[in-house]
Amino acid sequence: MDRREIAALLAYIGRLDPRTIRTDQGEARDQLAQWHELLGDVPMATPHGWDARIAARQHIRTSPYQIVPADIGRPWESYRRDRLARHSDPTPSADPDDQAAWTAELAGTRRAVASGSAEPTHHRQIAGGRISPRLEARLREVGSCIPAHARAALAPYRPARAAREAAIAAGQPDALAVRCEWCHAQAGEPCRRRRIGPDGGARGSAPRATPHPGRFDLAAAQQARQAQQPAMA
Repeated sequence: MDRREIAALLAYIGRLDPRTIRTDQGEARDQLAQWHELLGDVPMATPHGWDARIAARQHIRTSPYQIVPADIGRPWESYRRDRLARHSDPTPSADPDDQAAWTAELAGTRRAVASGSAEPTHHRQIAGGRISPRLEARLREVGSCIPAHARAALAPYRPARAAREAAIAAGQPDALAVRCEWCHAQAGEPCRRRRIGPDGGARGSAPRATPHPGRFDLAAAQQARQAQQPAMA
């Protein structure tokens, strides 16, 4: 609040509690300077719920003690903390490789939420929301989060995933999208090579680089059914 807003707030408080009124010109000037020094960074009101006059009226209504600047400052700090606690930082639309722009946009959003000029951004999985068009364009430009050369370098260390990606790229059905009836691997998990001992118990269950043949058949049948559904509709 600037000095004019502080003067207006003191005049409002004086109408509710005459004990705060200063009739001497020097005392009034000192009171105005004191309140401005302590509440200069507190806004009079924000678009989203804060109003210094409401905080003053609440104190005068509930407390027998004369109001002081801290009785306005404390509710304001509580208001800021509550908003920041409910805020989930949205992904900035700036280029993530530009660290200065990324950090500046993140800090600017937090300042806007804390000052009451913007609403807190809730978790996307709870409240939903649309991705920024600039970020969508950036994702389309970048493509996969793993570069092609890094994916190729990782292929020897994750053969099952590499085989799955190669099959999908070749237009073949995704075998890992269905449950394997042979080794009982769930959808999304690689098939297992089960070794059975003479007593009929399992001796090992090492992951296979390629799915069992029957799993390919199940995936092909599921792909065929999915292709027929739009045609029937």
